[in-house]
Amino acid sequence: MRSKLIAAAAFTAATALVATGCGSGSSGSSAKSIKVVYWQNLDSTNKLQANFLASMVKQFTKANPGTKVTLVPVTASENDYYTKLQLMMRSPSTAPDLVYEDTALINSDIAGGYLKPLDDYTAKWADWSKYAAAAKGAVTGAADGKTYAVPDNTDTRGIWYNKQLFEKAGIAVPWQPKSWDEVLGAARTIKAKLPGVIPMNLYTGTAGGEASSMQGFEMLLYGTPAGDKSLYDAAQKKWVVGSKGFQDSLEFVHTVYSEKLGPPVDQALGANFGTTVGTELIPQGKLAMDIDGSWMPNNWGSAASKPWPEWQSVIGTAAMPTQNGQAPGKTSMSGGWAWSIPAKAGNPDLAWKFLTSLQTKSNAAKWNAINANIAVRTDVATDPTYLKSVPSNEFFTELVASTHYRPGLPTYNQVSTAIQKAMESVTTGQASVAEAAKTFDDDVKAAVGDDKTVKGDS
Repeated sequence: MRSKLIAAAAFTAATALVATGCGSGSSGSSAKSIKVVYWQNLDSTNKLQANFLASMVKQFTKANPGTKVTLVPVTASENDYYTKLQLMMRSPSTAPDLVYEDTALINSDIAGGYLKPLDDYTAKWADWSKYAAAAKGAVTGAADGKTYAVPDNTDTRGIWYNKQLFEKAGIAVPWQPKSWDEVLGAARTIKAKLPGVIPMNLYTGTAGGEASSMQGFEMLLYGTPAGDKSLYDAAQKKWVVGSKGFQDSLEFVHTVYSEKLGPPVDQALGANFGTTVGTELIPQGKLAMDIDGSWMPNNWGSAASKPWPEWQSVIGTAAMPTQNGQAPGKTSMSGGWAWSIPAKAGNPDLAWKFLTSLQTKSNAAKWNAINANIAVRTDVATDPTYLKSVPSNEFFTELVASTHYRPGLPTYNQVSTAIQKAMESVTTGQASVAEAAKTFDDDVKAAVGDDKTVKGDS
């Protein structure tokens, strides 16, 4: 969720990985050897996935003597990881055997010819029936309806708020706003009553990448009356432009930053601001509320660089309300990550075998518990041990009933970038809401074609 490196830098990093034997072909992988690529956030000390995967490799190789699984973490910002991953998957000499990626990229990678369909595998895998339909949809090719990945988790988003700060400001807790106006009202109260405290965080701008689009903007946009048709009209297969909901959402962003209800603009537009929010501003009591994801406890648990066990009594959770409180009254956004096998993988069969070992009920439950993920296996999602492993799991799992998913289309990435640009321009005051909305419309039409857009509700 960060700014992209220039292409040359990304290529250099990717080829450096190749030189160290990342590619299956380049290292002469055998029928018993695979390489697994996953993301290690550039600005995080979180090693939860690294440690979990290491334990899974140990378990797998013990059960399958003679096999070798090499883990290849790519340390980069999220957008840079995507770039490097695609560079690696382009050639048989550099393609890994198994890759970890955001489900939002699945269709883009399918269009690029990077991924192998997995239907022949899933047809013979009994556990596939345990996956929620929405999770399966997130890894399905929009053009051919084939399965291209196995989802590892999903997530939901809501409002994290500091109960102690709310009480000091005279706001009753537990708190559950019923409209956008109530969210802004609470922020204004905190600003007036608690000088020095940032009332709320709303991710914004291009440096924030998908955090700006999903946590920042789409949590607003999908809560407007148009709901699922606010960004893409699936029935017409067209992107929505010129809608009142889009302008209303931009107006909310403008209000937050023009009234100084959010972080200082230069801080909010920083490339590593998400880490600052989770590891500094919230634990230090400098931020009253944060529109963010279900994974936030990863910043505060025993495995974090600075554990903060007090969060369980200090921090409360609230659902993001719809714009005017209209049914269903709350809204959320879901994404998630998945395991894919590159089309040019040297050893897809062993990669699949390792993938399914990661995704047994017990291993999936273990991973979802330690990483504060929302489970995608129905048998894990109802497991009491999983639900109680993190105090906020039950709350965020319940939001799945009110959640929305980003359009699973290759052109989504370009539309997302256009959203980030529009947000940034109203955050900095460089453009009015109307001007930013028009630029968004123009950017989307240029990206997808004017014939692939439709005028939204005015």
